[in-house]
Amino acid sequence: MAPFTDPVHTERAVEQAKESRPRRLARPILVAFLFTFMAARILVFLIVARRIPDVYLSLGGTHVHHLNYGIFLLSGVGAYLLLRYPGPRALRGSAIVYGIGLALTFDEFGLWVHLGGSYWQRASFDAVVVIAGLLCLAAVAPTVRRFRPRHWATAAMLIVAVAVFGILLVDSLRYADRLLLRIQIVEQSQPPLR
Repeated sequence: MAPFTDPVHTERAVEQAKESRPRRLARPILVAFLFTFMAARILVFLIVARRIPDVYLSLGGTHVHHLNYGIFLLSGVGAYLLLRYPGPRALRGSAIVYGIGLALTFDEFGLWVHLGGSYWQRASFDAVVVIAGLLCLAAVAPTVRRFRPRHWATAAMLIVAVAVFGILLVDSLRYADRLLLRIQIVEQSQPPLR
């Protein structure tokens, strides 16, 4: 019996074999980034709301923010990739660790901008949305040389959507202060940690 050879499946297999390494690596980075960001936000909220015990690392009474863990992970991955020539499996593992470090670092992006500010700053969330969007494009968008008319139409719709999102984002800043105030009230209503 001859094996089943469907031209569509054969074309997909050829396309996957040709797929660029950056695109293959962008997917695990994106998944690790999104899961880590969500886990960090949920854990911080649960700790602040006293739903789970305080697991923050404090050294000499100073709280060590998780952006520091992210910086160490990013530094480690960078050094590993510069000093070693990892194979495909190690490269994929490095991509996952990179996504985790990226999320931990940019989750507290607002603290970079406003030193000493609140964790719940809008700047952090906006930075994470921008990075996630860029990673999505890197993971799924074809290269410009391979654009077909449907890709150009999608790109045009994406530009319109981004413009509408920008307008709505500016408008939503009026409401962000109210949400931030509610979160700060929850934070302040709890007894101090440790």
